[in-house]
Amino acid sequence: MHQSNINQLKQTLQPVRDTLVAHPLYTRLHSLQHIQTFTQFHVYAVWDFMSLLKSLQQQLTCVRVPWVPAGSGNTRYLINEIVLGEESDIDANGVRQSHFELYLSAMQQLGADTSAINNLLAQLAAGQTIQQAIQQNGLPQGVVDFVHFTFQIIENTPAHVQAAVFTFGREDLIPDMFLGMVKELSETFPQLAIFRYYLERHIEVDGDHHSHLAMEMVSELCGTDTQKWVEATQASLQALESRKKLWDAVLAAVEEHQPEVKA
Repeated sequence: MHQSNINQLKQTLQPVRDTLVAHPLYTRLHSLQHIQTFTQFHVYAVWDFMSLLKSLQQQLTCVRVPWVPAGSGNTRYLINEIVLGEESDIDANGVRQSHFELYLSAMQQLGADTSAINNLLAQLAAGQTIQQAIQQNGLPQGVVDFVHFTFQIIENTPAHVQAAVFTFGREDLIPDMFLGMVKELSETFPQLAIFRYYLERHIEVDGDHHSHLAMEMVSELCGTDTQKWVEATQASLQALESRKKLWDAVLAAVEEHQPEVKA
């Protein structure tokens, strides 16, 4: 792995990442209603993360018939290993499901409104484009902008850029301090049990095993190409800024006492 390039990229991102980790949102979530509001925004980041993941799998492996070798064996392994965990992990009862489906279960248990995200999925299943569907659910502009950014990356950038956004803009951005807050709230609200499990699983799997695999994937895709490392860094910075704007939108909703994202 090109560790010096990885370290330089991470060093460049550190100021923006520090701003995200210290975002005031985390200190404003004091009630079950606040967590409901948070999940009704954050679910879109959980969902479009899966689309970014599958885009990488399409580019780095062969998903067509007849099968022919594509890419290197190492990058195929790295992305397939991450897909396995994200798309078919286990819940607290050992049932296989994706992390997105686990998140929806958590939302349902804690009483968050899932109608908007379910409507979006139904519209996509019926053949609408993401641009059409995202505009038809009355979503906050912060959510719309965040999803648009993700799909611009998916549709318009090469694999090394997508891998960088996936790795440094998405994988490890729920800090441990947020889990601590949820643990404390879960003592009062048993409705947070699945959500707490999701966060613990996210930190255990995504923050350790998957993040290492993802960094190795970025390293292999960028190699010794200086321009690719520059492009990977720029896109990762944009991804962190996009997440900050999403957090700003959640904070505004919490402070305005708007617990629901209506479809």
